[in-house]
Amino acid sequence: MDRIFFAMGAASALIAVAAGAFGAHGLEGRLTVDRLATFETAARYQMYHALALMAVAWASTRWPGALTTNAGWLFVAGTVLFSGSLYVLSLTGIRWLGAITPLGGVAFLAGWACLVWAAAKG
Repeated sequence: MDRIFFAMGAASALIAVAAGAFGAHGLEGRLTVDRLATFETAARYQMYHALALMAVAWASTRWPGALTTNAGWLFVAGTVLFSGSLYVLSLTGIRWLGAITPLGGVAFLAGWACLVWAAAKG
């Protein structure tokens, strides 16, 4: 699992950097200030959790088990739900997608809780 989570984290970081650059250079002036800020929030949280996936890759070599693996998959799910919904919301203006975003936030929190628990159990 360590190689899978590391590769997924690196790919997610690549996408986050590309999205950030696209937002800063390609969307400026095309989106309202609020929608651009939403897009930037999506890219920022994607980058945070790309790095978190790399941390999970390391943690899975140190504390292998279900908790560490669950943390990784929860970070993946959180990225798709949280950042994905914010990207689409900011680009399309479809407001109901805002209802999905908190589910991604909960997945992020659950992932961090699993990582804390895995480390505490050691």
